[in-house]
Amino acid sequence: MEAHRSPETTPDGHFVVIGGRRWRATDPSIPEEIAARLRRHLMSARRAVRSATTAGDAAAEKAARARVQQAKVALGERGTPWWDQQEDERRRRWELGLAGLDSEPRS
Repeated sequence: MEAHRSPETTPDGHFVVIGGRRWRATDPSIPEEIAARLRRHLMSARRAVRSATTAGDAAAEKAARARVQQAKVALGERGTPWWDQQEDERRRRWELGLAGLDSEPRS
């Protein structure tokens, strides 16, 4: 079995390449502890999407997808590109995203 390796990145560091497809990279200015918390929220929300779709619960699916979106935006992977934001805007983006995700009840 091959050890886990970091995905390939584009020369500018803005994207990771997975399976030949480009995806926006996580904002590198996010402190690792905060990024890890945001990734935990993201994974929890993705599990909630799967559970809701399996159960046929449209309301729960919509709420879970909103949490996925909130986590992805906070990580800088969606929304305004992090490389187009000033440092204070980038910090505000992940602080607000984390505060919102921390305050929501988990399913």
